[in-house]
Amino acid sequence: MVTTISEDYHIPVMVDEVMKGLAIVPTGNYADLTFGGGGHAKRMIESLAGGHLFAFDKDPEAAQRAQLFTGQPLTFIRASFQFVKEFIHFYGITQLDGLLADLGTSSHQIDTPERGFSIRFDGVLDMRMDPNVPHSAQRVVHTYTVDQLAHLLHTYGEVTGATAIAKAIVQARNHAPIVTTHQLKAIVEPFAPKLKVNQYLAKVFQALRIEVNNELVALERLLQHSVELIKPAGRLAIISYHSLEDRLVKNFLNTGNVWGEVQQDAYGNLLRPFVPLQKKPFVPSIEEVRKNSRARSARLRVAIRVA
Repeated sequence: MVTTISEDYHIPVMVDEVMKGLAIVPTGNYADLTFGGGGHAKRMIESLAGGHLFAFDKDPEAAQRAQLFTGQPLTFIRASFQFVKEFIHFYGITQLDGLLADLGTSSHQIDTPERGFSIRFDGVLDMRMDPNVPHSAQRVVHTYTVDQLAHLLHTYGEVTGATAIAKAIVQARNHAPIVTTHQLKAIVEPFAPKLKVNQYLAKVFQALRIEVNNELVALERLLQHSVELIKPAGRLAIISYHSLEDRLVKNFLNTGNVWGEVQQDAYGNLLRPFVPLQKKPFVPSIEEVRKNSRARSARLRVAIRVA
Protein backbone atom coordinates (compact mmCIF):
# COMPACT_ATOMS: atom_id res chain seq x y z
CA MET A 1 0.00 0.00 0.00
CA VAL A 2 1.36 3.43 -0.99
CA THR A 3 0.76 6.23 1.49
CA THR A 4 0.28 9.66 -0.10
CA ILE A 5 1.30 12.64 2.01
CA SER A 6 0.27 16.12 0.90
CA GLU A 7 2.88 18.85 1.40
CA ASP A 8 0.06 21.38 1.81
CA TYR A 9 -0.08 20.29 5.45
CA HIS A 10 3.63 20.39 6.21
CA ILE A 11 6.85 20.12 4.22
CA PRO A 12 9.33 17.88 6.06
CA VAL A 13 12.81 19.35 6.47
CA MET A 14 16.05 17.73 5.27
CA VAL A 15 14.45 14.36 4.58
CA ASP A 16 17.39 13.03 2.56
CA GLU A 17 19.88 14.11 5.22
CA VAL A 18 17.76 12.49 7.93
CA MET A 19 17.59 9.20 6.04
CA LYS A 20 21.31 9.24 5.39
CA GLY A 21 21.99 9.99 9.04
CA LEU A 22 19.70 7.30 10.42
CA ALA A 23 21.05 4.64 8.02
CA ILE A 24 17.92 2.59 8.64
CA VAL A 25 18.21 -1.15 9.21
CA PRO A 26 15.18 -2.66 7.36
CA THR A 27 14.33 -5.01 10.23
CA GLY A 28 14.92 -2.44 12.97
CA ASN A 29 12.63 -0.64 15.39
CA TYR A 30 12.52 3.15 15.13
CA ALA A 31 10.72 6.12 16.61
CA ASP A 32 9.60 9.38 15.00
CA LEU A 33 8.94 11.53 18.05
CA THR A 34 7.35 14.45 16.18
CA PHE A 35 5.06 12.86 13.60
CA GLY A 36 3.38 16.10 12.44
CA GLY A 37 2.29 15.66 8.83
CA GLY A 38 4.01 12.28 8.49
CA GLY A 39 6.61 13.33 5.92
CA HIS A 40 9.63 11.88 7.69
CA ALA A 41 7.64 8.85 8.84
CA LYS A 42 6.70 8.01 5.26
CA ARG A 43 10.31 7.86 4.15
CA MET A 44 11.34 5.88 7.20
CA ILE A 45 8.60 3.29 6.61
CA GLU A 46 9.60 2.95 2.96
CA SER A 47 13.02 1.76 4.16
CA LEU A 48 11.61 -0.88 6.51
CA ALA A 49 11.12 -4.54 5.68
CA GLY A 50 10.10 -6.40 8.80
CA GLY A 51 10.89 -3.46 11.04
CA HIS A 52 8.48 -1.09 12.81
CA LEU A 53 8.06 2.64 13.43
CA PHE A 54 6.57 4.14 16.58
CA ALA A 55 5.29 7.67 15.95
CA PHE A 56 4.55 10.23 18.67
CA ASP A 57 2.63 13.49 18.59
CA LYS A 58 0.31 15.17 21.08
CA ASP A 59 -1.55 17.18 18.44
CA PRO A 60 -4.98 15.66 17.66
CA GLU A 61 -4.66 16.75 14.02
CA ALA A 62 -1.47 14.70 13.70
CA ALA A 63 -3.43 11.72 15.03
CA GLN A 64 -5.88 12.18 12.14
CA ARG A 65 -2.99 12.27 9.67
CA ALA A 66 -1.66 9.02 11.09
CA GLN A 67 -4.82 7.26 9.88
CA LEU A 68 -3.37 7.57 6.36
CA PHE A 69 -0.82 4.95 7.42
CA THR A 70 -3.38 2.22 8.16
CA GLY A 71 -1.89 -1.11 7.16
CA GLN A 72 1.67 0.18 7.44
CA PRO A 73 4.23 -0.92 10.06
CA LEU A 74 3.46 2.11 12.22
CA THR A 75 2.08 2.50 15.73
CA PHE A 76 0.87 6.03 16.44
CA ILE A 77 0.95 7.21 20.05
CA ARG A 78 -0.78 10.47 20.91
CA ALA A 79 1.53 11.67 23.64
CA SER A 80 4.50 13.93 24.28
CA PHE A 81 7.84 12.47 23.26
CA GLN A 82 9.11 12.93 26.80
CA PHE A 83 7.22 9.71 27.59
CA VAL A 84 8.78 7.69 24.75
CA LYS A 85 10.65 5.39 27.12
CA GLU A 86 7.49 4.33 28.94
CA PHE A 87 5.50 3.70 25.77
CA ILE A 88 8.26 1.84 23.94
CA HIS A 89 8.59 -0.51 26.90
CA PHE A 90 4.81 -0.91 27.04
CA TYR A 91 4.90 -2.26 23.49
CA GLY A 92 7.57 -4.76 24.43
CA ILE A 93 10.55 -3.00 22.83
CA THR A 94 13.60 -2.69 25.06
CA GLN A 95 15.78 -0.62 22.73
CA LEU A 96 15.50 1.16 19.37
CA ASP A 97 17.75 1.10 16.32
CA GLY A 98 17.18 4.79 15.78
CA LEU A 99 15.22 7.81 16.85
CA LEU A 100 14.22 11.06 15.10
CA ALA A 101 12.94 14.28 16.67
CA ASP A 102 12.06 17.30 14.51
CA LEU A 103 11.58 20.03 17.10
CA GLY A 104 9.95 22.58 14.82
CA THR A 105 6.35 23.77 14.80
CA SER A 106 4.58 22.34 11.74
CA SER A 107 3.55 24.59 8.86
CA HIS A 108 -0.05 23.55 9.46
CA GLN A 109 0.08 24.72 13.07
CA ILE A 110 1.67 28.02 12.06
CA ASP A 111 -0.84 28.60 9.26
CA THR A 112 -3.90 27.89 11.43
CA PRO A 113 -4.80 31.27 13.00
CA GLU A 114 -6.89 29.81 15.82
CA ARG A 115 -3.85 27.91 17.15
CA GLY A 116 -2.17 31.25 17.94
CA PHE A 117 1.38 30.31 16.90
CA SER A 118 1.97 32.93 14.21
CA ILE A 119 2.61 36.66 14.34
CA ARG A 120 1.07 36.93 10.85
CA PHE A 121 -2.52 36.15 11.79
CA ASP A 122 -4.95 37.45 14.35
CA GLY A 123 -6.16 34.52 16.40
CA VAL A 124 -6.75 33.28 19.90
CA LEU A 125 -3.60 33.55 22.04
CA ASP A 126 -3.23 29.82 22.53
CA MET A 127 0.03 28.15 21.36
CA ARG A 128 -0.75 24.72 22.84
CA MET A 129 0.56 21.73 20.91
CA ASP A 130 -2.06 19.70 22.76
CA PRO A 131 -5.34 21.67 22.85
CA ASN A 132 -6.61 19.51 25.72
CA VAL A 133 -4.15 20.79 28.31
CA PRO A 134 -5.19 23.91 30.28
CA HIS A 135 -1.89 25.80 30.18
CA SER A 136 -2.20 28.20 27.20
CA ALA A 137 -0.33 31.39 26.26
CA GLN A 138 -3.41 33.31 27.34
CA ARG A 139 -3.10 31.79 30.80
CA VAL A 140 0.59 32.67 30.98
CA VAL A 141 0.12 36.36 30.15
CA HIS A 142 -2.76 36.63 32.64
CA THR A 143 -1.34 34.79 35.65
CA TYR A 144 2.45 35.21 35.61
CA THR A 145 4.11 37.95 37.65
CA VAL A 146 6.37 40.57 36.09
CA ASP A 147 9.44 38.64 37.23
CA GLN A 148 8.11 35.35 35.82
CA LEU A 149 7.24 36.92 32.47
CA ALA A 150 10.60 38.70 32.26
CA HIS A 151 12.44 35.48 33.08
CA LEU A 152 10.75 33.42 30.37
CA LEU A 153 11.16 36.18 27.76
CA HIS A 154 14.86 36.50 28.56
CA THR A 155 15.57 32.79 28.97
CA TYR A 156 13.46 31.29 26.16
CA GLY A 157 13.43 34.16 23.68
CA GLU A 158 16.67 35.98 24.51
CA VAL A 159 14.52 39.11 24.23
CA THR A 160 16.14 42.47 25.00
CA GLY A 161 14.05 44.68 27.27
CA ALA A 162 12.27 41.64 28.74
CA THR A 163 11.38 43.36 32.01
CA ALA A 164 9.86 46.38 30.25
CA ILE A 165 7.70 44.11 28.10
CA ALA A 166 6.64 42.10 31.15
CA LYS A 167 5.54 45.28 32.92
CA ALA A 168 3.63 46.42 29.83
CA ILE A 169 1.81 43.07 29.64
CA VAL A 170 0.79 43.23 33.30
CA GLN A 171 -0.33 46.85 32.94
CA ALA A 172 -2.38 46.01 29.83
CA ARG A 173 -4.08 42.99 31.38
CA ASN A 174 -5.18 45.13 34.33
CA HIS A 175 -7.26 47.20 31.91
CA ALA A 176 -8.57 44.46 29.60
CA PRO A 177 -7.99 40.73 28.98
CA ILE A 178 -5.28 39.87 26.43
CA VAL A 179 -6.98 37.17 24.38
CA THR A 180 -5.64 37.51 20.82
CA THR A 181 -2.26 37.45 19.11
CA HIS A 182 -2.77 40.94 17.70
CA GLN A 183 -3.46 42.32 21.17
CA LEU A 184 -0.13 40.91 22.34
CA LYS A 185 1.62 42.27 19.26
CA ALA A 186 0.23 45.75 19.95
CA ILE A 187 1.72 45.63 23.46
CA VAL A 188 5.14 44.40 22.33
CA GLU A 189 5.69 46.34 19.08
CA PRO A 190 6.65 49.67 20.75
CA PHE A 191 9.69 47.91 22.26
CA ALA A 192 10.88 46.37 18.98
CA PRO A 193 13.76 47.81 16.91
CA LYS A 194 12.22 49.59 13.93
CA LEU A 195 14.08 47.54 11.34
CA LYS A 196 13.58 44.19 13.10
CA VAL A 197 9.99 44.24 14.31
CA ASN A 198 9.02 40.79 13.00
CA GLN A 199 12.18 39.15 14.34
CA TYR A 200 11.57 40.71 17.74
CA LEU A 201 7.93 39.62 17.83
CA ALA A 202 8.95 36.12 16.75
CA LYS A 203 11.29 35.86 19.75
CA VAL A 204 8.50 36.88 22.13
CA PHE A 205 6.13 34.32 20.60
CA GLN A 206 8.87 31.68 20.72
CA ALA A 207 9.42 32.27 24.42
CA LEU A 208 5.72 31.90 25.19
CA ARG A 209 5.41 28.77 23.04
CA ILE A 210 8.36 27.11 24.77
CA GLU A 211 6.89 27.94 28.18
CA VAL A 212 3.38 26.76 27.29
CA ASN A 213 4.57 23.42 25.93
CA ASN A 214 7.44 22.87 28.37
CA GLU A 215 9.63 22.23 25.33
CA LEU A 216 13.14 22.46 26.75
CA VAL A 217 12.30 20.29 29.76
CA ALA A 218 10.86 17.67 27.40
CA LEU A 219 14.00 17.86 25.23
CA GLU A 220 16.31 17.41 28.21
CA ARG A 221 14.33 14.39 29.35
CA LEU A 222 14.46 12.90 25.85
CA LEU A 223 18.23 13.32 25.63
CA GLN A 224 18.71 11.67 29.01
CA HIS A 225 16.42 8.75 28.11
CA SER A 226 18.04 8.27 24.69
CA VAL A 227 21.01 6.62 26.39
CA GLU A 228 18.79 3.75 27.51
CA LEU A 229 16.49 3.82 24.49
CA ILE A 230 19.00 3.44 21.68
CA LYS A 231 20.98 0.24 21.30
CA PRO A 232 24.76 0.25 20.64
CA ALA A 233 25.46 1.39 17.04
CA GLY A 234 21.94 2.84 16.88
CA ARG A 235 21.43 6.44 15.82
CA LEU A 236 19.91 9.60 17.24
CA ALA A 237 18.83 12.40 14.86
CA ILE A 238 17.48 15.73 16.10
CA ILE A 239 16.45 18.78 14.08
CA SER A 240 16.41 22.05 16.01
CA TYR A 241 15.38 25.53 14.94
CA HIS A 242 16.84 27.94 17.48
CA SER A 243 20.01 28.25 19.51
CA LEU A 244 18.47 27.18 22.82
CA GLU A 245 17.50 23.75 21.46
CA ASP A 246 20.64 23.29 19.38
CA ARG A 247 22.90 24.17 22.31
CA LEU A 248 21.33 21.46 24.48
CA VAL A 249 21.62 18.86 21.69
CA LYS A 250 25.17 19.85 20.79
CA ASN A 251 26.32 19.76 24.40
CA PHE A 252 24.71 16.39 25.05
CA LEU A 253 26.15 14.73 21.95
CA ASN A 254 29.61 16.15 22.57
CA THR A 255 29.85 15.61 26.34
CA GLY A 256 27.00 13.38 27.47
CA ASN A 257 25.25 16.17 29.39
CA VAL A 258 23.25 19.27 28.43
CA TRP A 259 25.61 21.63 30.30
CA GLY A 260 28.56 20.78 28.07
CA GLU A 261 30.77 19.69 30.97
CA VAL A 262 33.53 17.45 29.61
CA GLN A 263 34.12 14.23 31.55
CA GLN A 264 37.07 11.94 30.91
CA ASP A 265 38.32 8.62 32.16
CA ALA A 266 41.75 8.05 33.68
CA TYR A 267 43.28 7.81 30.20
CA GLY A 268 41.78 11.08 28.97
CA ASN A 269 39.06 9.49 26.85
CA LEU A 270 35.74 11.33 26.65
CA LEU A 271 32.96 9.73 28.66
CA ARG A 272 29.93 10.18 26.43
CA PRO A 273 27.23 7.77 25.25
CA PHE A 274 27.09 9.12 21.67
CA VAL A 275 29.62 10.12 19.04
CA PRO A 276 28.46 12.83 16.60
CA LEU A 277 28.40 11.75 12.96
CA GLN A 278 30.11 15.01 12.08
CA LYS A 279 31.33 18.01 14.07
CA LYS A 280 29.05 20.60 12.49
CA PRO A 281 25.30 20.14 12.00
CA PHE A 282 23.69 19.37 8.67
CA VAL A 283 21.92 22.41 7.21
CA PRO A 284 19.34 22.72 4.42
CA SER A 285 20.57 23.21 0.89
CA ILE A 286 20.06 26.52 -0.90
CA GLU A 287 17.51 24.77 -3.11
CA GLU A 288 15.53 23.45 -0.16
CA VAL A 289 15.42 26.89 1.47
CA ARG A 290 14.25 28.35 -1.83
CA LYS A 291 11.35 25.89 -1.89
CA ASN A 292 10.63 26.05 1.84
CA SER A 293 11.80 29.23 3.58
CA ARG A 294 10.84 27.82 6.98
CA ALA A 295 13.70 25.33 6.67
CA ARG A 296 16.26 28.15 6.80
CA SER A 297 17.02 27.95 10.52
CA ALA A 298 16.98 24.13 10.75
CA ARG A 299 20.03 22.33 12.14
CA LEU A 300 20.26 18.54 12.06
CA ARG A 301 22.62 16.71 14.40
CA VAL A 302 23.12 12.96 14.16
CA ALA A 303 25.06 10.74 16.55
CA ILE A 304 25.87 7.05 16.96
CA ARG A 305 25.37 5.23 20.25
CA VAL A 306 28.58 3.74 21.54
CA ALA A 307 28.74 0.53 23.56
